[in-house]
Amino acid sequence: MTDSAFATDEFVRARIDAWLRELGSVRRLAPKTLEAYGRDLGQFMGFLSGHMGGPVTLESLKELRGADIRAFMARRRSESLGSRSLARVLSALKSFFGFLEREGTLVTDAFNVIRTPKIPRSLPKALSVVEAKKTIATTDEIEDRPWVAARDMAVISLCYGAGLRISEALALTKADLEADTLRVTGKGGKVRMVPLIAPVRQAIDTYLSLTPFKLWPEDALFRGVRGGVLSPRLIQLRMAQLRGALGLPPSATPHALRHSFATHLLGKGGDLRAIQELLGHASLSSTQIYTAVDTERLLDSYTKAHPRS
Repeated sequence: MTDSAFATDEFVRARIDAWLRELGSVRRLAPKTLEAYGRDLGQFMGFLSGHMGGPVTLESLKELRGADIRAFMARRRSESLGSRSLARVLSALKSFFGFLEREGTLVTDAFNVIRTPKIPRSLPKALSVVEAKKTIATTDEIEDRPWVAARDMAVISLCYGAGLRISEALALTKADLEADTLRVTGKGGKVRMVPLIAPVRQAIDTYLSLTPFKLWPEDALFRGVRGGVLSPRLIQLRMAQLRGALGLPPSATPHALRHSFATHLLGKGGDLRAIQELLGHASLSSTQIYTAVDTERLLDSYTKAHPRS
């Protein structure tokens, strides 16, 4: 599809640029989300331009109909785009036209007849407590360099012991590390304080005592072998090695450790609101999926153990 830079006239192009600036500076969307939104809108403009045989103008946007949006969504689905991605596409389009309405450029009712695609809720695949502990403990058995083993163990410990996303763990600076808490910057730049349990703190301290690099407060905590910021790909590869060593399924990823953190807390009676805060979820509905995970595990244990099953 044609990129919006060629599919729109100068005025519409300027409004798209202003919208993207607002998303980045005001709403503080993550760079990847910002890139996806821009790409989605560009593809839509390319689609409209193809229909009209020329660049999209403000006048053509004012004539937008629900049928035009449906046709574009049908095109994207025919290109094997899943429901989750289609929902993001629709969100991007609504965001742009909402921006135009807020600034008084145009008002459209075209989206009132468009339904958001249904997204199947997939249950996170959590490791068992034993598997999670073995994953952490085995790290130093498959790495000969003590400081690298300690580094990877600390990162993996943060995913399971503090519920961090791998991106959050690798974005930590030494200044974020306090005595028994951690300052974590999550999605959208939202900062939260996460308690550090003793084993996680010990894993970090072991790494800090072994790392060959001088770390200043503002420096990234976890470093690669050449001193640069540690790449998430290296932790993903380490998890792949651990899966092979422990016979774990392909679903045992760094993010699965974060799922395990939430599921195990809930299974021990943890409060859902508190878990929401620890995970940095903006909405409680994002956290409620773990209640289904815990129920599923309970039913699985019941059917395996009950004499009448």
